[in-house]
Amino acid sequence: MSDKRALIWVQHLLGIGHLRRAVFLARALAANDVDTLLVSGGMPLKGLNLGKATFKQLPPLRAADATFSVTVDAAGQEPDDVFRALRRKRLLELYRQHRPQVIVTEMYPFGRRQFRTELLPLLRAAHRTRPKPAIVASVRDILTERHDPARSRKMADLALRWYRTVLVHGDPELIPFEASFPETARISHLLRYTGYVGATGPGGPYGASGEVIVSAGGGAVGVHLLQTAIEARELSDLADRRWRLLAGPNLPREWFNALKRLSNEGVIVERARDDFPELLETAALSISQAGYNTALDVVSSRVRAVLVPFEAKGETEQRFRAERMAAAGLAEVVRESELTPERLAEAVDTAWALPQPEDRAIGVAGASESARIISEMIAA
Repeated sequence: MSDKRALIWVQHLLGIGHLRRAVFLARALAANDVDTLLVSGGMPLKGLNLGKATFKQLPPLRAADATFSVTVDAAGQEPDDVFRALRRKRLLELYRQHRPQVIVTEMYPFGRRQFRTELLPLLRAAHRTRPKPAIVASVRDILTERHDPARSRKMADLALRWYRTVLVHGDPELIPFEASFPETARISHLLRYTGYVGATGPGGPYGASGEVIVSAGGGAVGVHLLQTAIEARELSDLADRRWRLLAGPNLPREWFNALKRLSNEGVIVERARDDFPELLETAALSISQAGYNTALDVVSSRVRAVLVPFEAKGETEQRFRAERMAAAGLAEVVRESELTPERLAEAVDTAWALPQPEDRAIGVAGASESARIISEMIAA
Protein backbone atom coordinates (compact mmCIF):
# COMPACT_ATOMS: atom_id res chain seq x y z
CA MET A 1 0.00 0.00 0.00
CA SER A 2 1.25 3.47 -0.88
CA ASP A 3 1.86 5.84 2.01
CA LYS A 4 -0.36 8.35 0.16
CA ARG A 5 -4.05 7.43 0.33
CA ALA A 6 -7.31 9.05 -0.79
CA LEU A 7 -10.97 8.04 -0.66
CA ILE A 8 -13.50 9.44 -3.14
CA TRP A 9 -17.26 9.13 -2.51
CA VAL A 10 -19.62 9.54 -5.47
CA GLN A 11 -23.34 9.03 -6.03
CA HIS A 12 -24.85 9.10 -9.51
CA LEU A 13 -28.63 9.11 -9.60
CA LEU A 14 -29.95 9.31 -13.16
CA GLY A 15 -27.16 9.73 -15.69
CA ILE A 16 -23.53 8.69 -15.36
CA GLY A 17 -21.80 12.09 -15.49
CA HIS A 18 -21.00 12.27 -11.77
CA LEU A 19 -19.50 8.79 -11.79
CA ARG A 20 -17.54 9.49 -14.95
CA ARG A 21 -16.02 12.65 -13.45
CA ALA A 22 -15.10 10.77 -10.26
CA VAL A 23 -13.47 8.00 -12.30
CA PHE A 24 -11.30 10.52 -14.16
CA LEU A 25 -10.24 12.02 -10.83
CA ALA A 26 -9.54 8.61 -9.25
CA ARG A 27 -7.49 7.54 -12.24
CA ALA A 28 -5.43 10.74 -12.19
CA LEU A 29 -4.78 10.44 -8.45
CA ALA A 30 -3.71 6.81 -8.77
CA ALA A 31 -1.37 7.77 -11.61
CA ASN A 32 0.14 10.28 -9.14
CA ASP A 33 1.11 7.38 -6.87
CA VAL A 34 -1.84 7.93 -4.52
CA ASP A 35 -3.54 4.73 -3.32
CA THR A 36 -7.04 5.77 -4.37
CA LEU A 37 -10.30 4.12 -3.33
CA LEU A 38 -13.42 5.15 -5.28
CA VAL A 39 -16.63 4.35 -3.41
CA SER A 40 -19.82 4.54 -5.48
CA GLY A 41 -23.37 4.49 -4.21
CA GLY A 42 -25.06 4.48 -7.61
CA MET A 43 -26.12 1.64 -9.87
CA PRO A 44 -23.19 -0.51 -11.04
CA LEU A 45 -21.77 0.35 -14.44
CA LYS A 46 -19.63 -2.07 -16.42
CA GLY A 47 -16.37 -1.22 -18.10
CA LEU A 48 -15.05 1.54 -15.83
CA ASN A 49 -11.44 2.38 -16.66
CA LEU A 50 -10.03 3.05 -13.20
CA GLY A 51 -6.36 2.73 -14.04
CA LYS A 52 -4.59 1.83 -10.79
CA ALA A 53 -7.44 2.99 -8.55
CA THR A 54 -9.60 0.58 -6.52
CA PHE A 55 -13.41 0.50 -6.70
CA LYS A 56 -15.93 -0.46 -4.03
CA GLN A 57 -19.70 -0.53 -4.42
CA LEU A 58 -22.15 0.50 -1.70
CA PRO A 59 -25.66 -1.00 -1.76
CA PRO A 60 -26.84 0.96 -4.80
CA LEU A 61 -29.52 3.61 -5.09
CA ARG A 62 -30.82 5.60 -8.05
CA ALA A 63 -33.37 8.34 -8.70
CA ALA A 64 -36.87 6.98 -9.22
CA ASP A 65 -37.47 9.54 -11.96
CA ALA A 66 -36.29 12.86 -13.36
CA THR A 67 -37.58 14.81 -10.33
CA PHE A 68 -34.74 13.41 -8.18
CA SER A 69 -37.12 13.64 -5.21
CA VAL A 70 -37.21 9.92 -4.44
CA THR A 71 -34.43 7.33 -4.47
CA VAL A 72 -34.97 3.61 -4.99
CA ASP A 73 -32.85 0.48 -4.83
CA ALA A 74 -32.15 -1.98 -7.64
CA ALA A 75 -35.61 -3.51 -7.15
CA GLY A 76 -37.34 -0.14 -7.38
CA GLN A 77 -38.11 0.04 -3.66
CA GLU A 78 -37.53 3.12 -1.51
CA PRO A 79 -34.74 2.54 1.01
CA ASP A 80 -35.76 2.09 4.63
CA ASP A 81 -33.71 2.91 7.72
CA VAL A 82 -32.12 -0.55 7.67
CA PHE A 83 -30.91 -0.08 4.09
CA ARG A 84 -29.47 3.35 4.84
CA ALA A 85 -27.80 2.03 7.99
CA LEU A 86 -26.19 -0.72 5.90
CA ARG A 87 -24.76 1.86 3.49
CA ARG A 88 -23.53 4.01 6.36
CA LYS A 89 -21.88 1.04 8.09
CA ARG A 90 -20.17 -0.10 4.88
CA LEU A 91 -18.85 3.39 4.09
CA LEU A 92 -17.39 3.79 7.58
CA GLU A 93 -15.80 0.32 7.32
CA LEU A 94 -14.14 1.27 4.04
CA TYR A 95 -12.89 4.51 5.56
CA ARG A 96 -11.33 2.74 8.55
CA GLN A 97 -9.77 0.05 6.37
CA HIS A 98 -8.29 2.47 3.85
CA ARG A 99 -7.13 5.16 6.33
CA PRO A 100 -7.04 8.00 3.76
CA GLN A 101 -5.21 11.25 4.30
CA VAL A 102 -7.75 12.95 2.01
CA ILE A 103 -11.49 12.35 1.65
CA VAL A 104 -13.22 13.70 -1.45
CA THR A 105 -17.02 13.99 -1.55
CA GLU A 106 -18.37 14.48 -5.06
CA MET A 107 -21.04 17.26 -5.08
CA TYR A 108 -21.64 17.23 -1.32
CA PRO A 109 -22.28 19.60 0.45
CA PHE A 110 -23.48 21.46 -2.67
CA GLY A 111 -25.80 18.61 -3.63
CA ARG A 112 -26.68 15.03 -2.66
CA ARG A 113 -28.34 16.29 0.52
CA GLN A 114 -30.43 13.10 0.79
CA PHE A 115 -27.21 11.17 1.51
CA ARG A 116 -26.22 13.21 4.56
CA THR A 117 -27.21 10.22 6.75
CA GLU A 118 -24.04 8.47 5.59
CA LEU A 119 -21.83 11.46 4.80
CA LEU A 120 -22.12 13.37 8.07
CA PRO A 121 -21.08 10.27 10.07
CA LEU A 122 -18.11 9.93 7.70
CA LEU A 123 -17.12 13.56 8.23
CA ARG A 124 -17.47 13.23 12.01
CA ALA A 125 -15.34 10.08 12.00
CA ALA A 126 -12.69 11.86 9.95
CA HIS A 127 -12.59 14.79 12.36
CA ARG A 128 -12.06 12.40 15.27
CA THR A 129 -9.15 10.67 13.51
CA ARG A 130 -5.57 11.64 14.32
CA PRO A 131 -3.87 12.78 12.24
CA LYS A 132 -7.04 14.29 10.81
CA PRO A 133 -7.63 13.74 7.07
CA ALA A 134 -8.22 16.72 4.82
CA ILE A 135 -11.78 16.85 3.53
CA VAL A 136 -12.31 18.09 -0.01
CA ALA A 137 -15.48 18.84 -1.97
CA SER A 138 -15.44 18.09 -5.69
CA VAL A 139 -18.06 20.12 -7.52
CA ARG A 140 -18.94 20.83 -11.13
CA ASP A 141 -19.02 24.28 -12.72
CA ILE A 142 -22.75 24.94 -12.21
CA LEU A 143 -25.13 24.07 -9.38
CA THR A 144 -28.84 23.53 -9.78
CA GLU A 145 -30.66 26.78 -8.99
CA ARG A 146 -31.97 26.95 -5.43
CA HIS A 147 -35.07 29.02 -4.77
CA ASP A 148 -34.67 28.73 -1.00
CA PRO A 149 -31.80 31.00 0.19
CA ALA A 150 -31.63 29.01 3.42
CA ARG A 151 -30.51 25.92 1.47
CA SER A 152 -27.59 27.80 -0.06
CA ARG A 153 -26.63 29.20 3.33
CA LYS A 154 -26.69 25.69 4.79
CA MET A 155 -24.39 24.44 2.03
CA ALA A 156 -21.91 27.21 2.82
CA ASP A 157 -22.20 26.45 6.55
CA LEU A 158 -21.32 22.80 5.93
CA ALA A 159 -18.38 23.72 3.72
CA LEU A 160 -17.02 26.07 6.38
CA ARG A 161 -17.59 23.54 9.17
CA TRP A 162 -16.02 20.45 7.61
CA TYR A 163 -14.02 21.21 4.45
CA ARG A 164 -10.49 22.37 3.79
CA THR A 165 -10.88 22.89 0.05
CA VAL A 166 -13.61 23.05 -2.60
CA LEU A 167 -12.38 21.93 -6.02
CA VAL A 168 -14.49 23.64 -8.69
CA HIS A 169 -14.16 21.66 -11.91
CA GLY A 170 -14.67 24.56 -14.28
CA ASP A 171 -13.09 27.69 -15.70
CA PRO A 172 -14.05 31.04 -14.14
CA GLU A 173 -13.47 32.77 -17.47
CA LEU A 174 -16.40 30.81 -18.91
CA ILE A 175 -18.63 30.22 -15.87
CA PRO A 176 -17.61 31.54 -12.42
CA PHE A 177 -18.95 29.60 -9.44
CA GLU A 178 -20.79 32.64 -8.10
CA ALA A 179 -22.97 32.62 -11.21
CA SER A 180 -24.92 29.68 -9.75
CA PHE A 181 -24.08 29.77 -6.02
CA PRO A 182 -25.13 32.97 -4.22
CA GLU A 183 -23.09 32.21 -1.07
CA THR A 184 -19.76 32.02 -2.94
CA ALA A 185 -18.29 35.07 -1.16
CA ARG A 186 -18.50 33.28 2.19
CA ILE A 187 -16.41 30.34 0.98
CA SER A 188 -14.19 32.05 -1.60
CA HIS A 189 -11.06 31.26 0.44
CA LEU A 190 -11.82 27.54 0.04
CA LEU A 191 -12.26 27.56 -3.75
CA ARG A 192 -9.67 26.14 -6.15
CA TYR A 193 -10.59 26.15 -9.84
CA THR A 194 -9.14 23.09 -11.56
CA GLY A 195 -10.40 23.44 -15.11
CA TYR A 196 -12.83 20.93 -16.59
CA VAL A 197 -12.45 17.23 -15.84
CA GLY A 198 -12.66 14.85 -18.77
CA ALA A 199 -10.85 12.70 -21.28
CA THR A 200 -9.78 15.55 -23.50
CA GLY A 201 -7.05 15.97 -26.04
CA PRO A 202 -6.13 18.12 -29.04
CA GLY A 203 -8.72 18.48 -31.76
CA GLY A 204 -8.55 16.12 -34.69
CA PRO A 205 -9.19 16.58 -38.43
CA TYR A 206 -12.29 18.71 -38.01
CA GLY A 207 -15.37 17.49 -39.87
CA ALA A 208 -13.48 14.73 -41.66
CA SER A 209 -16.16 12.06 -41.29
CA GLY A 210 -19.05 14.35 -42.16
CA GLU A 211 -21.27 12.59 -39.61
CA VAL A 212 -23.82 14.21 -37.33
CA ILE A 213 -23.34 12.77 -33.85
CA VAL A 214 -26.49 12.72 -31.71
CA SER A 215 -26.05 11.82 -28.05
CA ALA A 216 -28.08 11.91 -24.85
CA GLY A 217 -25.63 11.30 -22.04
CA GLY A 218 -26.39 8.33 -19.82
CA GLY A 219 -29.59 7.86 -21.75
CA ALA A 220 -32.23 7.57 -19.05
CA VAL A 221 -34.02 10.79 -20.06
CA GLY A 222 -32.80 11.39 -23.61
CA VAL A 223 -35.02 9.19 -25.75
CA HIS A 224 -37.19 12.11 -26.95
CA LEU A 225 -34.12 13.92 -28.28
CA LEU A 226 -32.97 10.81 -30.14
CA GLN A 227 -36.41 10.21 -31.66
CA THR A 228 -36.72 13.84 -32.72
CA ALA A 229 -33.29 13.79 -34.34
CA ILE A 230 -34.30 10.89 -36.59
CA GLU A 231 -37.29 12.90 -37.83
CA ALA A 232 -35.30 16.15 -38.12
CA ARG A 233 -32.66 14.66 -40.42
CA GLU A 234 -34.80 14.75 -43.55
CA LEU A 235 -35.80 18.37 -42.84
CA SER A 236 -32.26 19.70 -42.45
CA ASP A 237 -29.49 20.81 -44.79
CA LEU A 238 -27.53 17.80 -43.54
CA ALA A 239 -30.03 15.23 -44.78
CA ASP A 240 -27.35 13.79 -47.05
CA ARG A 241 -25.02 13.09 -44.10
CA ARG A 242 -24.97 10.00 -41.96
CA TRP A 243 -26.46 10.63 -38.51
CA ARG A 244 -25.05 8.46 -35.72
CA LEU A 245 -27.28 8.22 -32.64
CA LEU A 246 -25.62 7.16 -29.39
CA ALA A 247 -28.02 5.79 -26.79
CA GLY A 248 -26.74 5.77 -23.22
CA PRO A 249 -26.30 2.62 -21.11
CA ASN A 250 -29.35 3.45 -19.00
CA LEU A 251 -31.76 3.61 -21.94
CA PRO A 252 -34.10 0.60 -21.55
CA ARG A 253 -33.63 -2.13 -24.13
CA GLU A 254 -37.18 -1.80 -25.47
CA TRP A 255 -36.66 1.91 -26.17
CA PHE A 256 -33.32 1.20 -27.82
CA ASN A 257 -34.94 -1.41 -30.06
CA ALA A 258 -37.73 1.04 -30.95
CA LEU A 259 -35.10 3.57 -32.06
CA LYS A 260 -33.42 0.90 -34.17
CA ARG A 261 -36.72 0.24 -35.92
CA LEU A 262 -37.07 3.95 -36.73
CA SER A 263 -33.60 4.13 -38.27
CA ASN A 264 -32.79 3.85 -41.97
CA GLU A 265 -29.71 3.62 -44.16
CA GLY A 266 -28.73 7.18 -43.29
CA VAL A 267 -29.14 6.71 -39.53
CA ILE A 268 -27.07 4.47 -37.28
CA VAL A 269 -28.36 3.70 -33.77
CA GLU A 270 -25.90 2.23 -31.30
CA ARG A 271 -25.00 2.33 -27.64
CA ALA A 272 -22.73 5.06 -26.27
CA ARG A 273 -19.08 4.59 -27.15
CA ASP A 274 -15.88 5.13 -25.22
CA ASP A 275 -14.44 7.00 -28.21
CA PHE A 276 -17.16 9.68 -28.12
CA PRO A 277 -14.63 12.56 -27.86
CA GLU A 278 -12.81 11.22 -30.92
CA LEU A 279 -16.09 10.93 -32.83
CA LEU A 280 -16.78 14.61 -32.16
CA GLU A 281 -13.33 15.62 -33.34
CA THR A 282 -14.07 14.22 -36.81
CA ALA A 283 -17.80 15.04 -36.96
CA ALA A 284 -19.59 17.69 -38.97
CA LEU A 285 -21.98 18.58 -36.15
CA SER A 286 -23.02 17.48 -32.67
CA ILE A 287 -26.56 17.36 -31.27
CA SER A 288 -26.70 16.67 -27.54
CA GLN A 289 -27.91 17.66 -24.13
CA ALA A 290 -25.73 20.04 -22.13
CA GLY A 291 -24.42 17.90 -19.31
CA TYR A 292 -20.99 18.60 -17.87
CA ASN A 293 -19.06 15.89 -19.70
CA THR A 294 -20.70 16.32 -23.09
CA ALA A 295 -20.29 20.10 -22.99
CA LEU A 296 -16.60 19.65 -22.24
CA ASP A 297 -16.22 17.29 -25.18
CA VAL A 298 -18.02 19.75 -27.48
CA VAL A 299 -15.80 22.67 -26.45
CA SER A 300 -12.61 20.63 -26.70
CA SER A 301 -13.40 19.23 -30.14
CA ARG A 302 -14.42 22.62 -31.63
CA VAL A 303 -17.34 20.92 -33.39
CA ARG A 304 -20.39 22.91 -34.49
CA ALA A 305 -23.07 22.06 -31.96
CA VAL A 306 -26.75 22.16 -31.11
CA LEU A 307 -27.56 21.82 -27.41
CA VAL A 308 -30.93 20.69 -26.05
CA PRO A 309 -30.51 21.09 -22.28
CA PHE A 310 -32.33 18.78 -19.89
CA GLU A 311 -34.85 20.89 -17.97
CA ALA A 312 -37.32 18.48 -16.38
CA LYS A 313 -38.84 19.34 -13.00
CA GLY A 314 -36.96 22.55 -12.31
CA GLU A 315 -33.50 21.39 -13.36
CA THR A 316 -31.55 24.51 -14.37
CA GLU A 317 -27.91 23.40 -14.56
CA GLN A 318 -27.89 22.33 -18.23
CA ARG A 319 -29.91 25.32 -19.44
CA PHE A 320 -27.54 27.71 -17.69
CA ARG A 321 -24.50 25.98 -19.20
CA ALA A 322 -26.05 25.91 -22.68
CA GLU A 323 -26.89 29.61 -22.54
CA ARG A 324 -23.33 30.47 -21.49
CA MET A 325 -21.94 28.39 -24.34
CA ALA A 326 -24.30 30.01 -26.83
CA ALA A 327 -23.30 33.48 -25.63
CA ALA A 328 -19.67 32.51 -26.21
CA GLY A 329 -20.44 31.45 -29.78
CA LEU A 330 -19.92 27.76 -29.06
CA ALA A 331 -23.39 26.35 -29.79
CA GLU A 332 -26.98 26.85 -30.85
CA VAL A 333 -29.62 26.11 -28.21
CA VAL A 334 -33.07 24.52 -28.49
CA ARG A 335 -35.13 24.56 -25.30
CA GLU A 336 -36.52 21.16 -24.34
CA SER A 337 -40.05 22.59 -24.31
CA GLU A 338 -39.58 23.74 -27.93
CA LEU A 339 -38.11 20.49 -29.25
CA THR A 340 -39.77 19.42 -32.49
CA PRO A 341 -38.27 17.97 -35.68
CA GLU A 342 -38.78 21.30 -37.41
CA ARG A 343 -37.17 23.38 -34.64
CA LEU A 344 -34.24 20.99 -34.33
CA ALA A 345 -33.64 20.99 -38.10
CA GLU A 346 -33.68 24.79 -38.07
CA ALA A 347 -31.05 24.87 -35.31
CA VAL A 348 -28.91 22.34 -37.18
CA ASP A 349 -29.00 24.50 -40.30
CA THR A 350 -28.09 27.62 -38.31
CA ALA A 351 -25.19 25.90 -36.54
CA TRP A 352 -23.92 24.36 -39.79
CA ALA A 353 -23.85 27.77 -41.50
CA LEU A 354 -21.66 29.29 -38.78
CA PRO A 355 -17.85 29.32 -38.85
CA GLN A 356 -16.03 26.62 -36.93
CA PRO A 357 -15.87 27.58 -33.23
CA GLU A 358 -12.59 29.16 -32.23
CA ASP A 359 -9.99 27.26 -30.24
CA ARG A 360 -10.70 28.78 -26.83
CA ALA A 361 -8.17 28.79 -24.00
CA ILE A 362 -10.51 27.03 -21.55
CA GLY A 363 -8.95 24.93 -18.81
CA VAL A 364 -9.58 21.26 -19.58
CA ALA A 365 -6.88 19.56 -17.48
CA GLY A 366 -9.06 19.36 -14.39
CA ALA A 367 -8.27 15.76 -13.46
CA SER A 368 -4.51 16.23 -13.42
CA GLU A 369 -4.77 19.62 -11.67
CA SER A 370 -7.07 18.13 -9.02
CA ALA A 371 -4.62 15.27 -8.51
CA ARG A 372 -1.79 17.76 -8.11
CA ILE A 373 -3.69 19.78 -5.50
CA ILE A 374 -4.71 16.70 -3.51
CA SER A 375 -1.20 15.25 -3.67
CA GLU A 376 0.18 18.51 -2.27
CA MET A 377 -2.35 18.35 0.58
CA ILE A 378 -1.20 14.83 1.45
CA ALA A 379 2.45 15.87 1.39
CA ALA A 380 1.89 18.98 3.53
